[in-house]
Parts: sequence; structure tokens; C-alpha cells
Amino acid sequence: MSISRRALFGKLGITLFRSIESATAFCKLRGNPFVELAHWLHQMLQLPDSDLHRIVRHAGIDRDALERDITRALNTLPAGASSMCDFSYHVELVIEQAWVLTSLEMRERRIRGAWLIAAALNTQELRRVLLFISPAFSRIPHNDLANTLLPWVEGSPEDSDAPHDNSGFSSAVPGEESQAVAGPVCGGSFEQYCQDLTARARAGEIDPVVGRELEIRTIIDVLLRRRQNNPLLTGEAGVGKTAVVEGLALAISEGQVPPQLADIRLMALDVGALLAGASMKGEFEARLKGVLESAAKSPVPIVLFVDEIHTLVGAGGQAGTGDAANLLKPALARGTVRTIGATTWAEYKRHIEKDPALTRRFQVLQVPEPEETKAIEMVRALAGTFASHHRVILRDEAIRAAVELSHRYIPSRQLPDKAISLLDTACARVSLSQHTAPRELQDVRQRLAAARVELDMLERESRIGLDVTSAITATRARIDDLAIEEHAVETNWNVQAAASKALGAARGTAISEARQDGSGHSGGHARLHELEKTLRELQGETPLVFPEVDEAIVAAIVSDWTGIPTGRMVKDEIAAVRSLPATLAERVIGQTDALAQICERVQTARAGLADPKKPLGVFLLAGPSGVGKTETALALAEALYGGEQSLITINMSEYQEAHTVSGLKGAPPGYVGYGEGGVLTEAVRRRPYSVVLLDEIEKAHRDVYELFFQIFDKGYMEDGDGRFIDFRNTTILLTSNAGSEFVTALCADEALSPDMDTLRAALAPELLKTFPAAFLGRMAVVPYRPLASATLAGIVRLHLDRVVRRIADTQEIALTYSERVVDYVVGRCLVGETGARVLTGFIEQHILPRLSGLWLDALAAKHTLMSIAVDVHDSTLAPAQALAFVAQPEVPSYVPIEPLH
Repeated sequence: MSISRRALFGKLGITLFRSIESATAFCKLRGNPFVELAHWLHQMLQLPDSDLHRIVRHAGIDRDALERDITRALNTLPAGASSMCDFSYHVELVIEQAWVLTSLEMRERRIRGAWLIAAALNTQELRRVLLFISPAFSRIPHNDLANTLLPWVEGSPEDSDAPHDNSGFSSAVPGEESQAVAGPVCGGSFEQYCQDLTARARAGEIDPVVGRELEIRTIIDVLLRRRQNNPLLTGEAGVGKTAVVEGLALAISEGQVPPQLADIRLMALDVGALLAGASMKGEFEARLKGVLESAAKSPVPIVLFVDEIHTLVGAGGQAGTGDAANLLKPALARGTVRTIGATTWAEYKRHIEKDPALTRRFQVLQVPEPEETKAIEMVRALAGTFASHHRVILRDEAIRAAVELSHRYIPSRQLPDKAISLLDTACARVSLSQHTAPRELQDVRQRLAAARVELDMLERESRIGLDVTSAITATRARIDDLAIEEHAVETNWNVQAAASKALGAARGTAISEARQDGSGHSGGHARLHELEKTLRELQGETPLVFPEVDEAIVAAIVSDWTGIPTGRMVKDEIAAVRSLPATLAERVIGQTDALAQICERVQTARAGLADPKKPLGVFLLAGPSGVGKTETALALAEALYGGEQSLITINMSEYQEAHTVSGLKGAPPGYVGYGEGGVLTEAVRRRPYSVVLLDEIEKAHRDVYELFFQIFDKGYMEDGDGRFIDFRNTTILLTSNAGSEFVTALCADEALSPDMDTLRAALAPELLKTFPAAFLGRMAVVPYRPLASATLAGIVRLHLDRVVRRIADTQEIALTYSERVVDYVVGRCLVGETGARVLTGFIEQHILPRLSGLWLDALAAKHTLMSIAVDVHDSTLAPAQALAFVAQPEVPSYVPIEPLH
């Protein structure tokens, strides 16, 4: 049976064979158990200009009616089969009869569609099947083939069909190992499933590879072995494993390999193409086996490259069967096919290392992430390709910035991939700016269009009698302002574009002159400098057109990707770090010594003098509650990390039990919550450049302390999923009230208050009662003093000033207060365990409600408040009688305030 089937199907022409392939897939799609004649006829009818098309047309058969008849016949077939069983008896019978007709009567070597239809009509059993499918088949003449059907199909594409090569056709049924859908696997399929890397290298289609000479040489050493000559490249995603193989292809094309490898073809196997469409059992294995056989029989030595080789393990296998990797083992063991594999180390451990028989056939080669200097060389080798593709000027400072900034701020990815991606995006942005309107202009135009739509709606409301005159006036004024802004931005854009174009033309002229002169430089440098200066002056702080890819563009891309403000990564970062003490002191009052210690550590880290393998700083802020510890974290996030959104706050009182450790790093495999990540690790993974605040650390379980040892020492932690979370760009602040009573007692007398070093030394024994010595030794202890009276007055002013700005922004009311108000609030608030929080509570309970009451009263009376003045009427009275609120233009009146209890 198998010999008969192999021979019969091999006699089909290419067109018929493709139609039987499609019929097999069509049958499986419909859920029918057998491939019937109806399936085949349906697919033959879909092929354009086939024999069946010409026969139907000449016989006067309505094609649409015929297709409806075939569909009706298909609907009568049993459906719901989970897998196909075989070709039907009628399919095999019609091929057998068609071959007899083709070879004996027509004297041809391949079966075409016309002879298949004629054979079916000439066989009584098959004729009944055809007429059941559609009575229209009775109109086709089938006796005198030479005089009837042959002229009808003359000129058909099937005239040039060659017999299908049956070498790739399996004799098994389609439900098991049929190749009917997969098609041939030998000969041309080798080219179909593989890509010749050496041919691409000779054609100049592969980018230059720099910095991987050692890895390429190691691959050559392995390939030259007599046995176990199959290299397996492992490394993190993005380190350049595929680039190493492409570098080998370049070396082969340039003749820089030993004579044994000079004539080989390096073929990249496309596993996705092998899998595509191989839905039936055995099809994928048949394709892969054909590729391996073709590679082994090739007159030119073949080396296969399989990227993501772990995908072959388990691919194509079903219950009770092997997988594609088992097909590789014999070829690798015999040495008939040399293979280069590439996969990540994690996938190697998960899929390949578990199979010792497969592992011993490969030589594992590590491809490490390159150092920054080597990564710069790698990216620099691609600079010309990027500049040519995007048609931009690419400066060397942009290449350095791409490597350095990506290495610093994108730790989740690997060099050189992340630097190349960053530089490619920067080139695209510069190219875009030179040919399209800038984002600022598009934004103005969108706001202008929205304002015009709003005006149109208001005018319609006015026409139906609604009183919207004031709204129309305000909207028209806004439209006028936006139109002026649009004109200004567009004019600025046009001027900058003209200057950028002139600079580009001047640079092109200078390059041409330098090449003609042969000296490598021209005399037009003064002109270039003048144009560059003019463009910089036009751009100012809002560049709309970028003449080149420089460091600022790369930094802006990193800002978009990470959320870190651009200025804090380039020129403004130095100024921000230098002014950090003054910036923090504006928000944190009365902790000058503590802030100075924190700033010194941060400045040391920013200068690159601290250990780069550790976080930028780890500080334990110890002191009474309400003295500014949490405010310090907020101020630090605002000053260095772009805003309070870069503050990750973890309330450690939620981790008082030993089992809660998994909540920080993620549940281990087999436990509930595995794969969801931990609170701390996920937050840092998503925002690796941030301030981490571990609030009330003394309330956490002692096992939680040990979790942070590796973070403080090595700068990373492995989460529950096995991923390494990078903490090197974070500043970690821990707050604690441990020893607060001791600190309060030492600083009770402001005149005798000890200095910071003395206070820290005195506080150490108290902290050791709560924390292990190994834990304290990994951080800098920063004591926070209790707040003095003068400090409290500064905090009150700070909070009142915030209220002034808030009411001015939201209600456009000018709020003023006297110094007597500050002194009164400080005098009425007794700072105890709550610290400065009592001051905030007083303002929120006794000042803000009365301000809102004045505003609501004026709103109800349809009055407009221009200003409110807050003063103290009599400081000896209770708050209800002491504080006075004067609203303008209203008559001054005293507003009673609830007494403070």
C-alpha cells in the first residue's frame, strides 16, 4: 500500500499536487475524517486558470452553481473529527485510473486535471460520485479526449507542469505522517527553510561585526574538530549571539578562515518556517529530516545555524513520540551535519541541559555582555550604516552617550543591543524632525482645532437662545492666542529648518572639498562654526529641528523610555547635584546636618567615586516621628529623580511575619502568587532609577532584614521568577523611630545639643537593640534631631505658602498672612510624638475650612473674592476668637474658628 501510494501521488503534476495539499488542510479545517473527492474538486476550483476552470467554461457550466453544489455535498459529510484518518478510497481510485489513462492512452508522464476528470467520468463508481456532487459534470464529454478535452485545455498552465517529485512524499496516512500539506522536503525545500548567510555576506547585506574576534575564533576551533564539532552559543538576549555567527559568515566570505572552512555554506535554519502549516502529526519532523538529508548530501559542505535552538526541543512531538531534537542527535553524532546553535542560558538550562544525549553533542560557548569600551567600538562600526539609512549626521558623542546612558539607565537589557536600539531611535527622530512638523506645532494645532470646535458648539447654543456670550468671548480670545502661538511656532520651525538645511549643505560642501583636496579637512571650518552658532541661537531652549544626532537627542530618547527628565542626565545633572543641599533644605526644615551627610554620599556616587556595584546610597534615617524623614525622601526624589512619582514607598509594618518575605520579592515556584512578582522587585524593575523608601523598618521581621543584605552589598536581588533586579541606580532610605526617646533626651537643650558624629556614636547602642550589627554595618546611619521652635516656625511658613499658591492657582484669590499667625500656630501646637504633623493638622482643621467657607459664601452671593488676609486679633484668646479673616472687597468680619482640643 505504501509503495503504491508513494508512486501514485508522485505522478501528479505540480498543480494537482498543490490542490491535494490544500484539500488536506481544508478537510482538517472542516473536521471531516477523510479527504474526499469533494474536497479536492473544491480546491481545484480555487486555482486560477486550471484545467478544471477551462473545462467548466467550455462545457457551459455555471461556476457559481457548481461551487454551491460542491459545498452542499461537503455539508453532507460527517464532521467533528479530532484528526484525519486517511485519504478516501475514491481519491486513491481516481488517481490510479487517471494514471492509467495518462500513461497508456495519452502517452504523458504526469497527471493533469483534465485527465483526472476524464478518468472519474469513465469509471462507473467514480462517475456516480461526481454526479452526486453536481449533476453539471454530466455536460463534460469524456470519450474522445484528443478531439474534445485536449483543445479545451490547450494553453493551460498545467501544460508545463512537471511530475511531482515523490521523494518527499510519505506513504503514511495524513493523520500520522502525511506530507500532503507540507510538500517536498528535499531539493528546493532546503532553500525554502534556510537562508544562506555566506551569500548574504558576499552581497554586503550583513552589517560589520567588531569586538567578537575571540568568539569567532573559538567557533572556528570547534568546527575544525573531528568529533563534537557543534558549537552552542549561550548568553543573555541582546549580547550579540547572532552577530557572532554573522561575523563568521563575513570571515568565510572574506577568506579569513582555514582552508577546511573556506568553501562551506553557512545556512541559517528558519524554525518558524518549518513549523508554519505543519499542523498534522509528523509533518514537522518530515520537513526537518529532509533538510538534514539535503545538508548531508550537498556537494558543498553545509554548516547549519539554528537560532533559538531550544525551540526544537519538544517541537513537533506528540504524546508517545519524540521531538525534533531527536532527529538532530544521529546527524550530530555521525558528524554528517555540523550545527551552530544559539540560545539564552536560562533556556539552555530549562530545555537542553536536561537531555544529556543532546548536551554532549554540543560544545557550549559563552557570549558575555561586552564592556562599555568594547560596546562603543561595536556600535561605532554600525554608525555609517545608520547614518546612510536615516540620511543624518551621526556624531561620535551620540555613540558614546548611547552606550553609557543605556548601560546606566536601562539595566533590564543587554549591551550592545540596547545601545543599538537607542541609537537607531535617535537617528529616526532626527530624520523625522527634518521632514515633518515638530510635536510642539502639532500640539498647538490640535488645541486650536479643539477650541474652534468648542466655539462652533457655543455659537449653535447662542442661536437657540442660550446665554453663552461670556463663554463665546473667552473662547474667541483663546483661539486668537492659539493662532498667534501657532504662527510663532511655525515661523520658528521654518527659520530653524532653513538654518539646518544651510548647515547640512555647508557640511556636504566641506566633505567634498576635503575629499578632493586629499588632506582630510577643508578650509570652510569658520563658516561651519558660524552656521552652527546661528542654529543654536535660533533653537534656544526649544529646538524644533535637529541637524545631527548628538548626545542631547540620545538623552531625550532615554528620558522617553525611562521617565527620567533629560536635564538630569546631561548638562543639568551637575548643577542639580551641586545645589542638592540647598534644594533639600527648602523642603526639609531644621535638619541641616542630616541633609549634609546624605548629600555628601550622593555627590560622591554621582562623581563616580563610590562602588558602582552598590546602590547610590543606603541611609537609615533615625529619629522621632514627624521631624522630616519621609519628607527627605520626597525631596530627594523631586531633586534628583524628576518628581515624587519616582519614589517607591514600602510600609514595612506589613512584613512583621517571616512568611511575608515573599511579598517583597515574589512567591517561589509552586506557591500561590508565583509569576506575579514582588511589591519591591516589580516596582524597581519598572522604575530602576528611583528612591526606595522602607518606612518604619524596625517593625519588619528579622528575616526581612537578611533579604536586603545582597541588595546593599551587590546592588541586585533575584526575584521569585529567577530574574535579577538591578538596584544600582536607586537611593535607598530606611526610616526608623528606634532610639527616638534617646535622641530627644540628648537634644533637649538646643545649646548643649551634640554634633552629628557624637549623636551617631551615642545612638549606635540603642539601634543595636533593634537591628543586627550586620544590618547596620551595611548602611549610613543619619540621626534626625527633634524640631526647635525656630524650625517649627519655618515649617508653618512652608505649609502656609503652599496654601497661598494652591488658592491662587485654583480660585485666583490672593491670600496673605502675618507673622503673628505663624507665631500663634507654633504657640498653640505642642510638638510631641507626632512632630511637625500637628502643625499640618492645625492648618487643615482651623484655617482651610474657614477659607473654603468664605469662598462658598461669596459664590452663593454671586460675589468675587479678590483677596483674603489672615491675622491674629488677640493671641491670648482661643483660636475661635484669636484668628481673623478679612475678605476683600467684602467688609472685614471675624470668622469664628472651632477651638483646638
